[in-house]
Amino acid sequence: MAGSAALLRQCPLLLPQNRERTVYEGFVTAQGRDFHIRILLPMDFQMKNARLECSWHLKKILNQYQHILKQRLHSCPDLSSFMVELKTVLVSDRICMWERGCSQSFGFHFQFFTAYCLVDGFMCWVLFLRQVAYMDTGLTTIKLKAEDSCGRQHLITLKFNAKYPTEPPDCLVDFPVPFAISWMPQSSLLDIYNQFLVALESLKEFWDAMDEIDGKTWVLEPENPTRSATTRRIAIGNNVSVSVEVDPRHPAMLPECYFLGADHAVNPLRAKLNDNMHLWDPEISLLQNLKDLLEIDFPSRAVLEKSDFAKDCGICYAYRLNGTTPDQVCDEPRCGQPFHQACLYEWLQGLPSSRQSFNVIFGECPYCNK
Repeated sequence: MAGSAALLRQCPLLLPQNRERTVYEGFVTAQGRDFHIRILLPMDFQMKNARLECSWHLKKILNQYQHILKQRLHSCPDLSSFMVELKTVLVSDRICMWERGCSQSFGFHFQFFTAYCLVDGFMCWVLFLRQVAYMDTGLTTIKLKAEDSCGRQHLITLKFNAKYPTEPPDCLVDFPVPFAISWMPQSSLLDIYNQFLVALESLKEFWDAMDEIDGKTWVLEPENPTRSATTRRIAIGNNVSVSVEVDPRHPAMLPECYFLGADHAVNPLRAKLNDNMHLWDPEISLLQNLKDLLEIDFPSRAVLEKSDFAKDCGICYAYRLNGTTPDQVCDEPRCGQPFHQACLYEWLQGLPSSRQSFNVIFGECPYCNK
């Protein structure tokens, strides 16, 4: 590192001389080699006085394009635009070098991730763009990407306010539990990012359990579950399903189970769950435990289609209504028609023969009159 720093000091590429603060340090790759670069800004943070330093080898490659770099980089209004322009210049097809009579185009890219740091008491950027999924031009919002040990992709959104770095940025994550960070004024985004990685691994077993359910059963709700969703409504049979609420902190424990369907279909399932509850084994998967306790095999995705379980409402003739699916089923075994709760409630309210007791309304099935 000391040798690299010496090279950087010896080989400025853009020459305006002011009293600077280090704003950016990172790497670009050319010809299979990594080159350290540093961007310096004056105390007034004016881009027109910015200075780019690099090793002599990279300077030699870029030297004939120095006028392009000066023209494009010095015209940038802010640091974010500065970085975008620099990256555009580096990856431009115009940056190539004739060597041994052959035209060779060098591919450049930034590596690592974005982080705030403090230099001499000033807030500044250290941009390592491999982990950056999004950054707005005002540098107020950044999205960093990460991959957990099972290859699942995750994002953390960081929103900065005027109190940064005294206070941490707002951290938005798709987690089923709150994401609380440890922060001090001298902390950086690297600290938040590392805490994010630790939190990802702490939720591994929960996401493993939910992924197995999503991959091996027909999930009726939610239609497109997020990583924060803790509930799955799983199809068991025609108009029969179970909704499971998994504790993300203790995914190996028996989840809350709520059966949906006609009484004659769900009562035996409730009885089996109660009778076999003592058989729950935290050493095997949540899905296998549910199969063992209910003494069933969930319908296979390889054999059946979702349409075999996703029956339209018998009143509005639609499957989804304001994001909900039919969850009320006629108890008559020969009927079993499903309805949206809202549709059925409105229908029964309009029948003269219906009666209501507190929040329960009784009436005839629109299909079989039972």
